[in-house]
Amino acid sequence: IKLGTEKRDAHIEAFKKNLELCAKNGVKCVCYNFMPVFDWLRTDMHHRLPDGSDALSYSREDFDKVDPNHLHLPGWDESYTPDELKSLLAQYQKMSHEQLFENLVYFLNAIMPICDQYDVNMAIHPDDPPWDVFSLPRIISSEADLDRLFDAVKNPHNGVTFCTGSFGAGRHNDIPKMVDKFSKAKRIFFVHLRNVLYTDDKDSFTEVGHYSKAGSIDIPLVVKHLVDNGFDGYVRPDHGRNIFGEDQKPGYGLYDRALGCAYINGLFEAVERFGK
Repeated sequence: IKLGTEKRDAHIEAFKKNLELCAKNGVKCVCYNFMPVFDWLRTDMHHRLPDGSDALSYSREDFDKVDPNHLHLPGWDESYTPDELKSLLAQYQKMSHEQLFENLVYFLNAIMPICDQYDVNMAIHPDDPPWDVFSLPRIISSEADLDRLFDAVKNPHNGVTFCTGSFGAGRHNDIPKMVDKFSKAKRIFFVHLRNVLYTDDKDSFTEVGHYSKAGSIDIPLVVKHLVDNGFDGYVRPDHGRNIFGEDQKPGYGLYDRALGCAYINGLFEAVERFGK
């Protein structure tokens, strides 16, 4: 579907059937992405933070040293064999941003009738990180990208999973402003509420605890905009550090995500009661 091959219509038909089955079983919001090959990238899966916890991080300097022909990336070596990865990269070699965007619009236009019929919202996840990697086009990386998408497919079931960490990794994005704008427009169906800390002036960042002082994103202001604009969708803490000595899958520490849930619930309760 992303490549726009002659097989895409068959895959889209299968996707439509899955949407129907999801709806009949109570699933009315589908989070998906349109990132070629990699749906997230980090350079360190166990970055040690000053508080002793481990977190995912991305160093632009380290990433720029990676040879695309001899890729060994944290979290991806078990997903593709070297030959599979080279083949995928080759297939996208000549794809432009415009072509990938056209393939996304084609896909959405094809499934919107099913979304209308069963009242299913499609919530696209932003690029992570929000810039091109290995010359692969990224097309959901900014406020302008969302404007373009919602203008191309105006159906109200076309929306976004607003990941404050993915969009927030790009310093070109004003996260509170974007949340205010797109929640007013009723285009945010799902929120991944997490924080990141900018670590240099070269697009490097590390994941941190959810609270604002830990990172670079104003999480309380994001929640205030959501509440003020009548957001009625789904929210999750998304990623978490490994803390309290646990050794979970990097980015998915149980304890820190539980702390994130408590923090987010507290923010929503406080804003709903005192914030307006």
